[in-house]
Amino acid sequence: MLKLPGMKKRSAIPFIIVLLMILLTSCVSRKKLTYLQFNDKTPESGLSLGENRPSVTPSAYKILPYDNLYIRVITPDPQWSDLFNSMPIGAGGSVTQESAGLFGYSVDDKGNIEIPFVGKVEVGGLTLSEIKTKLDLIFTNYVTDAAITIRLVNNFISVLGEVNAPGRYPLTKDRINVFEALSLAGDMSAFSDRQKVQLIRPSPYGPVIKEFSLADRSILSSEYYYIMPNDIIYAVPMQGRSFELNATFWSLVLSTITSTLGVLAFFRTL
Repeated sequence: MLKLPGMKKRSAIPFIIVLLMILLTSCVSRKKLTYLQFNDKTPESGLSLGENRPSVTPSAYKILPYDNLYIRVITPDPQWSDLFNSMPIGAGGSVTQESAGLFGYSVDDKGNIEIPFVGKVEVGGLTLSEIKTKLDLIFTNYVTDAAITIRLVNNFISVLGEVNAPGRYPLTKDRINVFEALSLAGDMSAFSDRQKVQLIRPSPYGPVIKEFSLADRSILSSEYYYIMPNDIIYAVPMQGRSFELNATFWSLVLSTITSTLGVLAFFRTL
């Protein structure tokens, strides 16, 4: 059989093209992985963000329906204390997240909680400090010198998508920013799009979805810089991530192409 010149070169061209496609789509530049790279002036905020960037004071969380509150009333008389607490003061030990949830007060769909011997108390739309002030006033009608402790039981955030450890994480302090939240999940992965991060925040009118760039320093002056309880952060994958996830499939394709080219080259030499 006549061997045509350049036949082997032409037969290797598809293999080279596929290999180049894999290399180009699997490479991630340093620019795509860097936070806070540049300043921007966004139409939404109208801020020209330079060195004199305005500071942001995080808003206090306002109670929503179906939240769960832990409330403990302590008085000089233990009998009165047990009367107003769903979990008796002498029930023992420190209060864990599980016990606080079990003996907490669920906020109903109208924003009310039911306290023994007190009745319904409207707490929807109030901050924890505002609820404490309200309860202090209410309990003066029953006891004097009452000390009231209140906290949010469902104090969690969720971090999903292209992060190294997605999951649901408890908030251990009152103020946490988006970078600290991502650090809880082990930071964003190499295939996460830093310029397209989504935050889902519950509100009385339904979930609010905000998309922003962590490569833009304007996030430092955004109302979404600080994370609120029950927020969901979604790290959007880059376009090349789908190709990387199918690496096994493409490896099989390359192996098939290589084997086919080898067989064809063998028969052409006969």
